[in-house]
Amino acid sequence: MTIATIATYAVGGLVALSAATLLLPRHVSVERTASLDAAPEAILELAASNTGYQAFNPYKDADPNLQINMFGPQTGVGSGFHFDGKDGKGSQTVASVTGELVVYNIDLGALGQPQQSIHVSPSADGSTVTWRIDSDQGFNPIFRVFGLFMDGMMGPIFERGLEKLGKATA
Repeated sequence: MTIATIATYAVGGLVALSAATLLLPRHVSVERTASLDAAPEAILELAASNTGYQAFNPYKDADPNLQINMFGPQTGVGSGFHFDGKDGKGSQTVASVTGELVVYNIDLGALGQPQQSIHVSPSADGSTVTWRIDSDQGFNPIFRVFGLFMDGMMGPIFERGLEKLGKATA
């Protein structure tokens, strides 16, 4: 076997592997739900505020050096913060607020612009809260492979955030 043949097989293998990643899901969602002993209004008030969000921001525990810089109004649409820490940097902005849902636009620069939401509905014990993130992995093969691991990476973060949210509204 010649060097040219080996190189041709290697290039062909890489092309086939890259093309195979396009069969992986483009859109990835992760969500966690918890029952909290708090009124929906109290939860939404924290979730829709740039300072209120910091009371349950799950990334602050994992990175004590996380830098947070607020911008926009203190609460409601346009309220947000820039972050810079060991897990990356970017911004999170409240995109919409309803009587049961707060939606955030997240900008991670070259890593994407996922959308995150906190949905709150009344329950017998207080509130049922669902924290969700939706991400478009595009046509980037590395992002598509990364998407396979998002639930395992983001799920525990959301669980920690929901636990902190319960304590912040207690």
